[in-house]
Amino acid sequence: MTRSSRGADNPFAVVGVGASAGGVEALQAFFSPMPPEPGMAFIVVTHLGQGYESALPQILSRSTKLPIVPARHGEAIEPNRVYVLVSDSVPTLRRGKLNLRQSANRHEYNPIDVFLASLAEDRGEYSVAVILSGTGHDGTLGARAIKEKGGLTIAQQTDQTAPRYPDMPDNAMASGAIDLKLPVQDMAGKLVEYVQGLGTLAVSARGDGRSQRDRIANACQAICDILRDELGHNFAGYKERTFLRRIERRMQVLELRDIEDYVERLRQDRPEVVQLFHDLLIGVTAFFRDKDAFEALAERVIPHLFEDKGTSDAVRVWVPGSATGEEAYSIAMLLLEQMAELKARPKVVVFATDIDDPAIGVARAARYPAAMLKDISPQRLERFFTGDGVSYTLSKDVRDLCIFSSHSVIRDPPFSRVDLISCRNLLIYLDKELQQRLVPVFHYALRPGGYLFLGTSESLTQHAELFAPLDRKNRVFQRRDHPGVPLGLPLLIPHWRHGLLELRPVVRNQPGLPLRLVAEGRVIEQFAPAHVVVTRDGDIVHFSTRTGKYLENAPGVPTRNLVAMARRGLRLDLRTALGEAFEGRRTIRRNGVHVELDDRHQVVDIVVEPLPDNHQELLFLVVFCDVGAPLGHEQMLPASIAEHAASTEQLESELREWRERVQSVVEEYETALEELKSTNEELLSINEELQSTNEELETSREEAQSVNEELNTVNSDLQRKVEELDRANDNLRNLFEGTEIGLVFLDKELVIRSFTPAIKTIFNLIDLDRCPLLTDIVSELADLNLRNEIEPVLANGKSRERRVVRRDG
Repeated sequence: MTRSSRGADNPFAVVGVGASAGGVEALQAFFSPMPPEPGMAFIVVTHLGQGYESALPQILSRSTKLPIVPARHGEAIEPNRVYVLVSDSVPTLRRGKLNLRQSANRHEYNPIDVFLASLAEDRGEYSVAVILSGTGHDGTLGARAIKEKGGLTIAQQTDQTAPRYPDMPDNAMASGAIDLKLPVQDMAGKLVEYVQGLGTLAVSARGDGRSQRDRIANACQAICDILRDELGHNFAGYKERTFLRRIERRMQVLELRDIEDYVERLRQDRPEVVQLFHDLLIGVTAFFRDKDAFEALAERVIPHLFEDKGTSDAVRVWVPGSATGEEAYSIAMLLLEQMAELKARPKVVVFATDIDDPAIGVARAARYPAAMLKDISPQRLERFFTGDGVSYTLSKDVRDLCIFSSHSVIRDPPFSRVDLISCRNLLIYLDKELQQRLVPVFHYALRPGGYLFLGTSESLTQHAELFAPLDRKNRVFQRRDHPGVPLGLPLLIPHWRHGLLELRPVVRNQPGLPLRLVAEGRVIEQFAPAHVVVTRDGDIVHFSTRTGKYLENAPGVPTRNLVAMARRGLRLDLRTALGEAFEGRRTIRRNGVHVELDDRHQVVDIVVEPLPDNHQELLFLVVFCDVGAPLGHEQMLPASIAEHAASTEQLESELREWRERVQSVVEEYETALEELKSTNEELLSINEELQSTNEELETSREEAQSVNEELNTVNSDLQRKVEELDRANDNLRNLFEGTEIGLVFLDKELVIRSFTPAIKTIFNLIDLDRCPLLTDIVSELADLNLRNEIEPVLANGKSRERRVVRRDG
C-alpha cells in the first residue's frame, strides 16, 4: 500500500516548485542536496511552449537520487518522488491525484498560480510552495493561497546566490506571502527539518499526556495575552488547531523547538508579535470575504450611492490597501448589479490603491485560479468571469470600473469627494497613533453622508463623533456631516510658506525707534484705507485695521476666505474683481459698490492689485475706499433709481455678450469632449491590445528561455558524450595498432568497416580501404571461399572456426 492511500491519519507534505526563466540551474541546485527519502512529494511546474516536450526529467535525474517521473493525468501522488510537468498542459491536484488539462490558449493561464492554489485546497497545512528563478508575477497568488491554508512558502533569496531572473521570487516576497527567503542550495535541509516537525505541536496538544496538554494550553494563553497587550486584539476565541499551526510555523521559521521558548521570544521581540499577528490574519482579501458583511453593504449602502444621481454625476469609491484586487473587484460587481436596475447610470469609478507594486500588477491582470473563487456564487461567476474551470479572468465591464494605482494612505494626500471607502483589515495592521490619524482622513475624503466599510476586527472607538454606526455587526458606518469638534487634515506646508502663517507682532512706539517710522506707522494706522492681503485662493493672510466695516464672520465653520466674509452687496463685485485680477495679474478697480451696513448704505471703491513678487506664491492687495459718508435708505432711493436705470441697459448688453460667449464656449467644449471621448476609447482599445500582446510576448519569451536552457543542458550532455566517444575511439585505435592479431570488421554486405594492421599480411589492404567488399580483395590464403564461410554465420549468428594455410605454405 502506497503512502498516498493511507488516508488523512498519516498525511505527507507535497511541495509545489514553480520556476521559469533560469529555472533549470535553480532546480538542479535545489534537488542536488535532497536526501533519497525526504518524506515529501515534489511537483515541478514550469512555463513551457505550446507543443514542446520538456527534457527536464532527464536533466534533473542526473542531479538527485530521487525518482524523477513525468507528470501524468490521474496519477496518485506518492512521497519521495519528483513529478515534472513535461507538456504545456495546466496541472491541478485533487484528492491526491494529478489532473492535467490541455490549454487552448496558454497565455490565459498562470500555471504556477493555478497549481499552487489547487495544492492549497487539497493539502491544506501539508502544502509547501517554493518559488525559484523566473520573470513576471506567476506564483504570487498561489503562494498567498498556501499561506492562507497554513502551509509553508519559500522563495529563492535574491542576494548572494541570486537567481538569474529574480522577478518571480521578488514579487512573491513583496506581496508578504513568503515565510522563508533562502539560497536555493539551503532549501533541502530546511524542508526536511520542517516536514519532520510538521503537526507535532497540534498532536501534543491533543495527546494523552495531561501535563503536556496543560503546558501547551498555558503557553497559548500567554501568547493570547501578549497579542492583546501589545496590539489590542484578543485571539482567545480563535480555532485551536489553526492557532497552533500558525504558532508552529513561526517556531519552525525561527528554528525553535519548544513553545515556551517562543513565548519568551514574543516577550522580547515586538516585530515577531506583529509577524504572528499578520499570520493569524492572512487571507483577508479573498472575493466577498465575510459574506454577511458584503450582503449588508449591498442592501444598506450600494443602493443609496445612486440616489438622485443622473448621467452627469459620478459615484466614487476608494479601496485603500487593495492588495491583489479581490476586494475592489467584489465591490465593482455589487455596483454593476445595482447599475443594471437603473435607467440613468452615473459614471462609476473604484480607486484601488496599495503600496505594493507587484500586487497591483496582479490586480490589473485580473486573472485568478479557480480555487481562489470559491466564495463567488455560480451566478456571479458566469456573469462577471470568463474561464474554463481552471483559471478565470474578470470581464471588461468589471475591470473598466477599477483604477489601480500606487498610493500610501499614510504618506500621500487622500482622494476627495468619495461616496464609499472600503478599508477592510488595514487598520488592524497599524498602531493606535496611525489609526487615530487615518480616521479623520477618511472623514475628510468622504462626501457628506458618505459611507465607511471596515473589517470585522476593526472599530471607530477613538473617533465615534465622526461616524454614525449604520450596522455595528458588519462594521458599516456613515459620515457625520457636523461633528462636534471640527477636525482637519495635518497640514504639509512648504518651507517657503511658513512666513505666511507666523504670528507677527504689532509695531509699537518703543524707545529707540526712528521718529519717521513712528510717524508713518501712526499715519497708516489712523488714515490709510482698510485693506487685506489674500492668496490666489482668496484666503486672507493679513488684515489692516477697520476691516470690520466690510467684512464679517460667515455662519458655520470659521473661514478666512475673503468672499465668504464680505458683507452683503460687496460679494458679487468683489468676486468678479478678484477673478479678473488673479487671471490677468493686473490691477482691477470697481467703483460705486454699495455695501449694506445694518440700516445704512456705504458707497465703496474696490482696488485689487498684485503685490511685488517677493514670494514664490503671488499675493494680492485688496483696498476698500469709502466714497462719501454712509447714507440712509431715504437718501439712497433717488440715487439708486437713477443709477440703476443707467446701468440696466449696460448690464443687459453685457449679459447678451456673455451669453453668446458662453454658448460658443459650450459648443466648443462639447465638440472637444466628443473628440476626447472618441480618442480615449481608441486609446483604451489600443492599450488593451498592446497589454495583451505584451503579455503574450512576455510569456513566449519565458517559454523560449526555458526551452533554451533545457537545450543548452542537453547540448552540454551531448558534448560530454561526444568527448567520451572520442576517448573510446582513441583507445580502440591504440588497441588495434598495438595488437598482433589480424582482425577485419565487416557489415552484413561484407563491406570492410575497419581492420587491424596485422591483417595486412594476409589480405592486400591499405589504410584507405574502408568501403570495398572483402571478397574483392586478394588474399594470401589457399582454397578459401570467404562468402561461403561468412554467410552461414550471418544467417544463424553462431561463430565458425576453420584452419587455413597460406599460398606460400
